[in-house]
Amino acid sequence: MDTTDREVLTWSDFGDGVRRLAEQVVASGFRPEVVVAIARGGLIPGGAVAYALGTKGVGTMNVEFYTDVGRTLDDPRVLPPLMDTAELPGSRVLVVDDVADSGRTLDLVMRLVREKGAEARAAVLYTKPRSVYRPEYTWRETDRWITFPWSAEPPVAGAGDGRSR
Repeated sequence: MDTTDREVLTWSDFGDGVRRLAEQVVASGFRPEVVVAIARGGLIPGGAVAYALGTKGVGTMNVEFYTDVGRTLDDPRVLPPLMDTAELPGSRVLVVDDVADSGRTLDLVMRLVREKGAEARAAVLYTKPRSVYRPEYTWRETDRWITFPWSAEPPVAGAGDGRSR
């Protein structure tokens, strides 16, 4: 895919985007007790939003859906390690991801968190027009493929193969 067909997020714009998301959450009156970052793409935004909001309760939900640029599994699936959700009932949870692309991953996580009895809202840096789930908070909307600064480069050779070097 040619870079002209992409939205390129810089680290500087990322900082601005996270701050704007946090401001939207505060302006809405929602005060999350827990931020749940959807791994992997939502790990960095989730941590940054939690800091911007002063929220110390942070968890992660590891979901696999995209396997490559424009390629997905048939359905998103939660992977281990599983988040301990025992403390979620009755709490206010902000679910954070990098992008609501198809929206199917976000929809799955929001259903799982709400089934645990939490009041949940979603925040993403980007929302695509085709997303089946419309997050309550979004920084930008685009229909282009997005290059995030944390995933712009391929993995280091040999990394992630499970072997020590």
